[in-house]
Amino acid sequence: MLHTTIRGKVRRDHTGAVTEIPVILTEHGPLLPLADYFLSHSQGRSSAWMSKTVQAVGLLIDYMAANHDCFDDPKQLFETFAQRLTTGTVGVDGTDPSGLYWNGLNPSIVGGLVTRISHFSDWMAQEFDAKPLNPWRTATRSEEMLAWAAWHQRRHRAFLAHTWDPENDSLAMTRARNILLKKTPIFDHDPVKRFPDERIHDLLFRGFIVPGKQKSPRIEERLNLRDILITLLMHYGGLRMSEPFHLYVHDVVPDPIHNDRALVRIFHPSDGTAPPDWLDAKGQPIKCNRLTYLNGKYGLRPRNNYGNTDQLFAGWKGNALDSRSYFMYVNWFPGWAAALFWKLWVFYMVQRAQLACDHPFAFVTLAGKPYSIDSFERQHRRAVERIGLTAAKALGTSPHGHRHSYGQALFDANVDPILRKKALHHKSLESQLVYTEPDRARLIRALEAAAERERTEIQFAPPDFGDYGFKDIDPLALLSGTNPKLLRRP
Repeated sequence: MLHTTIRGKVRRDHTGAVTEIPVILTEHGPLLPLADYFLSHSQGRSSAWMSKTVQAVGLLIDYMAANHDCFDDPKQLFETFAQRLTTGTVGVDGTDPSGLYWNGLNPSIVGGLVTRISHFSDWMAQEFDAKPLNPWRTATRSEEMLAWAAWHQRRHRAFLAHTWDPENDSLAMTRARNILLKKTPIFDHDPVKRFPDERIHDLLFRGFIVPGKQKSPRIEERLNLRDILITLLMHYGGLRMSEPFHLYVHDVVPDPIHNDRALVRIFHPSDGTAPPDWLDAKGQPIKCNRLTYLNGKYGLRPRNNYGNTDQLFAGWKGNALDSRSYFMYVNWFPGWAAALFWKLWVFYMVQRAQLACDHPFAFVTLAGKPYSIDSFERQHRRAVERIGLTAAKALGTSPHGHRHSYGQALFDANVDPILRKKALHHKSLESQLVYTEPDRARLIRALEAAAERERTEIQFAPPDFGDYGFKDIDPLALLSGTNPKLLRRP
């Protein structure tokens, strides 16, 4: 590897504001065009997008360094690079003279890497008049027809399809990339593994215990309330694992409809309305968003604005929000979970009040610092193992399994798909399908039930084989390997 990646802070003017981006360092110094590319896309792009782009560009840099004397044409270099991502670089004899020793990647991963480099190359061509690595060309007739078919499919599923203009999109349908990758095989969604419902209470009250305090009669001493509350938000509130880490202490209040239940709001990390406890010189609340609030009052940034290797980082997905104040409600299911959450929250707030916390985030360490996702994942794994389960995403026993349990519970309760969409804060009805995809066991049970109906219901009965030339032999008996059964006819 002939490059390394660091986190860089860029100051673009004389103000105190800085922009933090990943920077690739080579033997010739920082890769400035990529830094400019990130700065030009810093609004509306996540740290994850930048990290994945850095990964793709870094692979290309390594490949170019190892094969710089093999190509005169950038297009040929990029085409071969894309092939090596798929095939790997190791020969059948187990050697790789280039020294890269890459394993082949599956088509979906290769497609993502090539797309990110293509977009960066297009930007370079536009800004610096460079030759693009993967230029556009005139699409063939079949490519154009496929593009239009895909466009109509997307339009059919889009909520604002009436705003689409076919004339404006016609140019895109007549173009294709010079380098076309192998198509990714089509497959059904793998069934999403959810946390086993019959063990969730064991996890909460026997897994999340404080070591050495298991026998304490006081619930706040015996239980790890912080991690129980986070798990409740995911399992019975449907939150993604990163979302509870944006919660402020101000964001949980008694529900005005049910006073014994918690009303929880998850605000957008940057755009959400700030709490009213930051006062101006006149003692009046400063009206601002949470980005300004965190920076002005605490010298912090929203947690999704940190690098994804920082302990403060917590991701944020583009959820459908419930209010112009930029927040989404936690929609508890079943409702008793909201009452349980409220009771435990009161105990936890007493614990937190005894710590020196210089920030508004609800979930904290014993030192009063914002709690990290990595630390929660470790605690969750230990809790799962305490109750005799193996912690693994494929088994549904990782933190990801709780949101899937929530989505499946809504489906099993026959909650209307539109309401499920709102409960899960999805923008599209189709987004919830991944949470309700049947697993193999359910499929087998459904097929067995269908087979039973076939034996009992007339519409699934076999045909009268006598009408097809079978006079004395039952063909079903022949297929089953038993002795032919004579058909009895009146």
